[in-house]
Amino acid sequence: MKARLRDIAARAGVSEATVSRVLNGRPGVAAATRQSVLTALDVLGYDRPTRLRRKSAGLVGLIVPELTNPIFPAFAQVIENALAQNGFTPVLCTQVAGGVHEDDYVQMLLERGVSGIIVISGMHADTTTDPRRYVMLRDRGLPLVLVNGYIDGVDVPFISNDDVASMGLSLEHLVSLGHREIGLAVGPERFLPVIRKVAGFRHSMLELLGRSDIDHLIERSLFTVEGGASAAGLLIERGVTAVVCGSDLMALGGIREARKRGFQVPRDLSVIGYDDSTLIPFTDPPLTTVRQSVEAMSAAAVGALLDEIAGRPSPRAEYVFRPELVVRGSTGARRH
Repeated sequence: MKARLRDIAARAGVSEATVSRVLNGRPGVAAATRQSVLTALDVLGYDRPTRLRRKSAGLVGLIVPELTNPIFPAFAQVIENALAQNGFTPVLCTQVAGGVHEDDYVQMLLERGVSGIIVISGMHADTTTDPRRYVMLRDRGLPLVLVNGYIDGVDVPFISNDDVASMGLSLEHLVSLGHREIGLAVGPERFLPVIRKVAGFRHSMLELLGRSDIDHLIERSLFTVEGGASAAGLLIERGVTAVVCGSDLMALGGIREARKRGFQVPRDLSVIGYDDSTLIPFTDPPLTTVRQSVEAMSAAAVGALLDEIAGRPSPRAEYVFRPELVVRGSTGARRH
């Protein structure tokens, strides 16, 4: 230790006592002198003490679910581009079933000194999650923005698509085509976007058709092609003429299941998806779907995070973006 202090002191042109004060974080050292000691430490190849390590101010973590659902690469691409244009380097962390957990990714990012983190459809979308994981991050001053999910009492900006409005747009379209037996195929009920979609579905069915007896028209499954096929099959057996799905992948599964049963889409069954990622216009038939405002939501998420990093905290609220219904070939008039 003496030799190390001596080497650092000689390199920085200061006393060993001054080097000791800097390394132990003690006051009474001029900023320029402190920087000289740290520079000498770096040049000589010594590791800085953890509290004195230089933060990589240009790194921003972006945590997304699996990339098999094309909506998540769409978000990642726009957000990464926006961060790069503002001089930040995005670090993409992708979750897969049985893989690295969100909490582990966060810890890895913290160890790399990221300036902030954006999480898309993470644990904050799960109503069973412990909010303390986010409270602790905020308590340590980490700039954080959460997309498509909300937890009351967590002091961060939230960016969400309007799930209730998405149901209103879908049902208005289907009712205008003469449909009354309309099913809803969504993901697991613990997720807030699912809860909101179900609430919007119930509200619009009551408002547009005067129907409240609709529990049998709601089927919860997985946000996958297989999940959509399973849910659609059960709804078809209950006599629906149209199905609104919680994701485009579920909708594609629903179409596959309908064809398996000898149905034609949209002649025998109308199907609406949710997301409208890049390849959806090229499905067979081209999918009618609710388009998330990926560009606007991504810009808002990046803007809020950059404000947080710059010390200009964004209002602690949920920013809700209205979606758009894109009508294509998977919906048609109900057959009489």
